[in-house]
Amino acid sequence: MLVLGVETSCDETSVSIVLDGKQVLSNVIYTQIDIHKVYGGVVPEVASRHHLRKITHVFDQAFEQANVKPEDIDLVAVTSHPGLIGSLLVGINAAKTFALAYGKKCIEVDHIVGHIYANYIESDFDFPMIALVVSGGHTELVLIKDHYDFTVLGETLDDAVGEAYDKVGRVMDLQYPAGAKVDKLAHEGKPTYKLPVVYVDKDSYNFSFSGLKSAVLNEVNKCHMKGEEINIADLACSFQTSVVKVLTDKTIKAALDYKVKQIVVAGGVAANRGLRESLSAAAEQNNLKLTFPKMVYCTDNAAMIAVAGYFKNKYQA
Repeated sequence: MLVLGVETSCDETSVSIVLDGKQVLSNVIYTQIDIHKVYGGVVPEVASRHHLRKITHVFDQAFEQANVKPEDIDLVAVTSHPGLIGSLLVGINAAKTFALAYGKKCIEVDHIVGHIYANYIESDFDFPMIALVVSGGHTELVLIKDHYDFTVLGETLDDAVGEAYDKVGRVMDLQYPAGAKVDKLAHEGKPTYKLPVVYVDKDSYNFSFSGLKSAVLNEVNKCHMKGEEINIADLACSFQTSVVKVLTDKTIKAALDYKVKQIVVAGGVAANRGLRESLSAAAEQNNLKLTFPKMVYCTDNAAMIAVAGYFKNKYQA
């Protein structure tokens, strides 16, 4: 089955063609990062306008790279939520127009489910699994008993982890998007600053990062008031050490509590080197299978939407 995937939930315009939920024939991504750097974050109206300008071109590129014709497509999958309303509508309208024009079925896909299924491109799923979803807008632990059988065990009570990285990066005067820059600095520094490691409570799978973010801000303000120099690398390392410890500990706890066979990590923060190192070591120590997507599938992309759509059509349609 050839699935056409469309993703426009935020600031990436992406179209992909995937065969049988596994083989990526094309995955074209147009990113707006450089456009939004000026504003220090994504501006919804600007994002939707650029989706409108690029969507047709990205469609054309996807078909050219895959070397297939529109008539060959069996199913269309498009991100419907969550995301920026204006941006989502561009992709939804494009996907439904294509489906109507060529008489194809169109299926709507949850963006977070797409991130989880990005792992399937790399490795078959071994159920039951735990998914750690870590992105700019979401932080969740999800129990997956079978394809499209999801139970959310816990989520962030305030800031998402990716959001916390960007806000901390801003305090450090790092240019948006700051997550990768904080990660790089963290590997150059030492955890010399005393920052909180917030577990919410010992039995909870929920997360909280606002207190940690405030603690970083307090450290910066304290240094400014005392006229002391801030060691940015050490501060980044201290922040990342706290974040990664909580994410790792809660993920491993959930995996052991529910006796799962596999852990998958999903979302933009899955590209974080510190998280990859920490979770890999903990999973190996506990004899747990662990999967990270390739870097290209960590950020928003249409291949993951096509894969998720393939399985949604197979198990829910």
